[in-house]
Amino acid sequence: MTFNELGLSPELLEGISRLGFESPTPVQAQVIPRLLDNKGDVVALAQTGTGKTAAFGLPILTMLTRDERSPQALVLCPTRELCVQITRDMQAFASCTKGISILAVYGGTPIDGQLRALKRGVHVIVGTPGRMLDIMRRKRVDLSGIERVILDEADEMLNMGFQEDLEAILAGVPDSAHTLLFSATMPRQVAAIAKNYMDHPEEITVGQRNAGAENVSHECYVVHQRDRYLALKRICDYYPDMYAIVFCRTRQDTQGIADWLIRDGYSADAIHGDLSQAQRDRVMQKFRTRSIQMLVATDVAARGLDVNDLTHVINFNLPDDLNSYTHRSGRTGRAGKSGVSVVIVNMRERGKVKRIQKMIGTTFNFRNVPSGYQICEAQLFSLVDRMRNVEIDHRQIDPYLPAINATLEGMPKEEIVKRFMALEFSNLLKYYSDEHHRGPGTQTERPAEPAKAPKTPTPRKQAEQTEHSVQTERPAPPQSPRDARMFINLGRLDGINPKKLGDLINRECGRKVPIRKVDIMRRYSFFEIAPEDAEPIMHMLSKARVGGRDVRVEPVDDQLKSKRTKRTERRVKAKAGKPGKRKPSKGKPGKAKTRKNSRKPR
Repeated sequence: MTFNELGLSPELLEGISRLGFESPTPVQAQVIPRLLDNKGDVVALAQTGTGKTAAFGLPILTMLTRDERSPQALVLCPTRELCVQITRDMQAFASCTKGISILAVYGGTPIDGQLRALKRGVHVIVGTPGRMLDIMRRKRVDLSGIERVILDEADEMLNMGFQEDLEAILAGVPDSAHTLLFSATMPRQVAAIAKNYMDHPEEITVGQRNAGAENVSHECYVVHQRDRYLALKRICDYYPDMYAIVFCRTRQDTQGIADWLIRDGYSADAIHGDLSQAQRDRVMQKFRTRSIQMLVATDVAARGLDVNDLTHVINFNLPDDLNSYTHRSGRTGRAGKSGVSVVIVNMRERGKVKRIQKMIGTTFNFRNVPSGYQICEAQLFSLVDRMRNVEIDHRQIDPYLPAINATLEGMPKEEIVKRFMALEFSNLLKYYSDEHHRGPGTQTERPAEPAKAPKTPTPRKQAEQTEHSVQTERPAPPQSPRDARMFINLGRLDGINPKKLGDLINRECGRKVPIRKVDIMRRYSFFEIAPEDAEPIMHMLSKARVGGRDVRVEPVDDQLKSKRTKRTERRVKAKAGKPGKRKPSKGKPGKAKTRKNSRKPR
């Protein structure tokens, strides 16, 4: 089947032909004829990346009355990125059709320009629920001529809490308007919308309900919680040509992981709700043009990313709502290309993986985290492939060849190859050749404990030994919710106060680390942090110097703290009037020992 057989207008056929589209996708082949028949409401279930925008956009553009400069179709979607993407796609479809006006309305930008555009007259409004409802309450838009309402990514809009907004908007459009609901999954809330606001809708399902994309393979790595970031780095190193989105659960996780990746030399950036619209646009533009290799994102921020050649989607954290996994994995394997969805979990999350497998009807491939040898081999072969495929400008290179050949004369071919490889990968080979970089072991492969546990090293020695396996995420609550109490060898004599201590930690760690219960003494201080931040802070601050001396941070923990820290803690407790062991005074019986320079009360 071709687009010519679907009944679209000649102008639209020319427009999509310029875009390179020849044959409709399965969802387009089923939905477009049904919408052009204009017989009633439709619920279409199809995965992200299957061409849903064209499925509803092309029929809408075909049926518009161009002489009437009033809204005839309303498209609602969950995020501003998706709103902008749908608008751009529909404008591209209509590039050869004169007189069609399509307007995007969304939050995060001034509303005045959008209101002026509405006053001039538009045919199609593409908007987010919050901004659209705001415009309706201001009575700045006339929806009496709306003939079709499209709810795109309906499940996501409901997950984001837009149910009341959607109901208010649907109540404001004519009863005669047809409602078209597009969704990747069919949870209970979506079914309720279909029941309450649609008239006997016809359901069109492409593939199985709640199924994952067919061109996506699913890989799972089970690691210790503390090794999650290290596993991410090894996976990235194993796929040197990766072009991926890394999904995190929260905005704080997203920015923190992106900062650590950038610090470790990876081409990455973050996108989340705390960024301004201008910042989000810059990041998205860099990602679309491949100026960055990895985009670390939250589920909400990634909506609307229409990139057809993503190689990987990496789930650094599983989503709270497992239905969102379908949306995540659907970011790759688009436009007929294959992709990989990677999941990094700990042992406690294996049950979630089983539920996802059952939900999407596929089996995950459980893999071991790549070893150092495997990573180096993959990197070397990637370099060889790039060398084979590089285009040579002989006019630029040939003049230098005689001098180069003279310099390399007498050196065997094998030696030349070895030296160029060593020059290119010396740091990588050294990094993975170190004995303590053998890699994060999986939960199922953890070696048995020896008969007698070795002596526990000091906290600073532990930080040095785990230099590249620090935990930089902020995952689900740890096994024990109690904060970690930390000692630092800086106090009032070093000019430290709570604010300066926080600034020092944030500066050295490259991200904002919440600290609590700060006690500043003359030569040392105590503070509390989340348990997962303890090891990264010890590692990063061990490289810092304040006032010409090295900074030392240790946990105040009965199993790990040093003897010096234990003595210090007892002295602090004694000064605060808390119970603790104190040496008896050596003064004469019955007389209190006093200091010569003690102040007299005023």
